[in-house]
Parts: sequence; C-alpha cells; structure tokens
Amino acid sequence: MDISTKKSQNPAEPPPPPSARGGPGDPIAPHTPGAPGTAELKRAARGATRPGDRIFLTLTRGSGILLLAIMAAIAVFLTYRASLAISKDEANFLTAFEWNTNLIPPKFGIAVLAFGTVVSSVVAMVLAVPVAVAIALFITHYAPRRLSGPIAYVVDLLAAVPSIVYGLWGALILVPHLNGLFGWLDEYLGWTGIFSWDQGAPRSMLTVGILLAIMILPIITNVSREVFRQVPQMHQEAALALGATRWEVVRMAVLPFGRSGVISASMLGLGRALGETMAVATVLSPDFDIHASLLNPGGGTFAQNIASKFNEATEFGRDALIASGLVLFVITLLVNGAARAIIARRKEYSGANA
Repeated sequence: MDISTKKSQNPAEPPPPPSARGGPGDPIAPHTPGAPGTAELKRAARGATRPGDRIFLTLTRGSGILLLAIMAAIAVFLTYRASLAISKDEANFLTAFEWNTNLIPPKFGIAVLAFGTVVSSVVAMVLAVPVAVAIALFITHYAPRRLSGPIAYVVDLLAAVPSIVYGLWGALILVPHLNGLFGWLDEYLGWTGIFSWDQGAPRSMLTVGILLAIMILPIITNVSREVFRQVPQMHQEAALALGATRWEVVRMAVLPFGRSGVISASMLGLGRALGETMAVATVLSPDFDIHASLLNPGGGTFAQNIASKFNEATEFGRDALIASGLVLFVITLLVNGAARAIIARRKEYSGANA
C-alpha cells in the first residue's frame, strides 16, 4: 500500500486546517465554478450590469455637474458686472464710507455694509446658538415623548415661515416692545458705549440681531437635535453605570460627540443670517454710517442695501449693487464650505446608533 494512502487513513492525525484544504480562508483557493469573479463584482459595484443603474448614475452625475455649472455661471456673471462698476469707482471699494453711484465720478464702498452684516450676524449667533442647543437637548434627553414631539413640530413650523412674515412681525410687534429693553440697557450698560441709546425708534442693529436670531433658531435646533440623537447609546449607558447624573451624561458624552455638528449647524444658520433681506429691510433704519452703539439706527447690510436701492438705481448703480452682492456671495460660500469641512471631520455620524 502506498505510504501517502496510509498517512491519509491515520485516524490519529488531525485534519488539515481550512486554508490547507483550499477552503474560503485559502488566499490561493481555486475559483468555484459559477461564482462571480473579481471583474464581475467590480462591474456590479459600478452599476454597469443593469440599464436602470446606468441611467440613474448618469442622471445623478449630470445633476452634480449642472449644479457646478450654475454656480460657475453665477460667479462669472457677478464678477463681470462687478468689474464694470469697480473700474469706474473713484473711492476705495473696500474701505469707503459712502454709497453714491449718481455722482460724476461715482463714489461707493462696502465698509459700512460689511460692518453691519457682520455685527447683525454675530448678535444673532450669540442669541440663537445657546437657546437652540438648549432646546435640542431638552427635546432629545429631557422632555417626555408626548412633549418632545409637539415641541419638535413647532420648531419645524418656525423654519417654514417666510421671511416677509418675520419682517412684518418684527416691524409691528417686536419694534414697539423694545423700548423697555433699550431703556434698561442704556441705564445700566450705557456707560460702555455699545448700549447707549438716544431715545430714538428701536430700529437698530440689535433689533436686526434679535429678529435674525429668531429666524435662524429652527435651523440650528433641527440640525443639533439630529446630531444629539446619533450619540451612541452605549456611551450614555456607560456614564450612567458609573453613577453620572443626567447633566453629567450630557456634558461628558453628548456634547463632546455633537460638538462638530453643533458648530456646523451654527454656521448654516450664519449663512442664512448673512443673506437675509426682507426681514432686515423691514425693521432697520440705515443711515450708511458706522456707530459704536447697537441701539441707535445706522449701518446696513449687503442684502438690505441691494433690496432697498435696486429698483431706483441706474444701470451703473445696479452694477455697483451687483459688486456688493459678489462680496456677499464669496462670504456665503466660505461659510458653507467651512461648515462642510467640519461635518466631513466626523464620519462616525453615519455609523452611530441612536
């Protein structure tokens, strides 16, 4: 009898491991008849085997390219029209404190508009972000289910209210009721200069900031709420098992996980605050000057200036307004790009368990 046959029939010898038998663990195992090969799997992953997948891939790819083309066309149009106006501007476009396109030669600049846009947006963020995060935490970790649902529904409704409705509410309800607040700020904090008030109508940058805070509150709340819901349950249970209180769970497990998401939500809200038009134009009384106090009328924003002067502007004046719109366009792109970059740093959102 052959020696190899005797060795294979020896019951005391253990069977060879799966890799030695050419099983699934063997990296050089022979190809099983009927199983898809590497090339077939790659083609299937690319959606190349079904006509419907190919059509869907083409449509989605074309939509992405179309979006980029539209953005590029907008940028080219704004840049071209802005260059026509800036080339004839006798003042410094970035630092001038006046806007008079009817002069010969014309003089206009965006210093006041940039200041007003930044100040009103910062005031809105300071007021809205803490409240929005608190509401999101209450809905996800404190409120009972029968209460969290209606509150989330109301927040969603606030996000659907048109801007002009917010503007009318601000002009008819908010502005008349700010006299008491402005008087209190002037009495106790007027010495700072930031909150000094000349007893005029409360149509100032602080009023605009309060209104913008109300408008961006639903955006920040909704995004923060979804981020807090994705915190892994095991992290919270581990903190509770160690004896942590509910606030300590929020502070040690929820907030660190959702920090990037809250920052991204805040920047998305900032993008809306920067470009808000009708609501700002309804409650602000601009005088195209920079004031240290937030309680006195003055300043202006890019969007508000474009909305209020576009109809009565000449062709050259519209080019000047388009030039200011180009600056706002660039600022908005930078803000949204920064938000996307922050979101991309936290890939674990997609794999977290609520």
